[in-house]
Amino acid sequence: MNYIKLGNTELKVSQLCLGCMGFGDEDPSGLRKWAIDERKSHEILKRAIDLGINFFDTANTYSAGKSEEFLGRGIKKFVNRHDVVLATKVFFNEYAGSQNKNGLSRKTILSEIDKSLNRLQTDYIDLYIIHRWDYGTPIEETLSALHELVTSGKVRYIGASAMYAWQFLKAQMTAETLGLTKFVSMQNHLNLIYREEEREMIPLCKEQEVALTPYSPLAGGRLVRNINAQTERSNLDQINKRKYDATTAQDAPIIEKVAEIAGKHEVSRIAVALAWLIQKEICTVPIVGATKLQHIEDACASIDFRLTGDEIACLEEPYVPHKVSGALAII
Repeated sequence: MNYIKLGNTELKVSQLCLGCMGFGDEDPSGLRKWAIDERKSHEILKRAIDLGINFFDTANTYSAGKSEEFLGRGIKKFVNRHDVVLATKVFFNEYAGSQNKNGLSRKTILSEIDKSLNRLQTDYIDLYIIHRWDYGTPIEETLSALHELVTSGKVRYIGASAMYAWQFLKAQMTAETLGLTKFVSMQNHLNLIYREEEREMIPLCKEQEVALTPYSPLAGGRLVRNINAQTERSNLDQINKRKYDATTAQDAPIIEKVAEIAGKHEVSRIAVALAWLIQKEICTVPIVGATKLQHIEDACASIDFRLTGDEIACLEEPYVPHKVSGALAII
């Protein structure tokens, strides 16, 4: 495993992050019917730790908090807490009927952090991420609340996710002007079949020395299987269907090129998809989800694979513009 600094911090993280969205056998939202139980979650977590991963990502909303619970119990069981980097997120929740259901108000942030700390069985979060942009709360209020968490010791660093570049720049400049904590990472939607972030967000992060921790690096598995292949997740994951179904035809040539290059080098398709991300010019730590041991084993086995310049150009050439997703709250 390779380890790199997270953006302009001194925090060292593995160059792969284990995404724990698939942990949690009970999901009232119905969005993650493919999630796995605690036993299987812990098998994957233990294997990831053994393979050198020290960076783990979850959210307060995944399976109504079950993901945080499974991860917290697993970390306590398998490794010293101070040897790992825990990231969780705030914005969504599933409190039916609440007038403060989603968002980044001071009320929500100060309430949700304590719930996440309790579920994760820890007294601090290494990287606390705002899951979406809150159009209803002034960014000054959100940043002030996050700064308070940092100064109190409950949070070490803060990150952002899934927003427009102008929003991220506004947040960073507001924090700088007011002397508040700035974001050190951007968890954005980025993979070979969704590259809209290259237009503005990635250049901004490069200029700001902000780390990229892309989610959906394998496009929900679409990049690593034949175009018409069916899996349990591909049949059940409604979020991925909304992201990618409409562009199946235009994405097919890219998926075929991934398979072609993988075959030429006798490596997994995962290796090709991840290499393209890792070879970006700025600090990039893909968040790889896993619901089977093979998923995390294949990802870790491919960490040192590199693409040539010609291969990168070959993979990128068929891309055509996509509608924006990720910055929209529903996905």
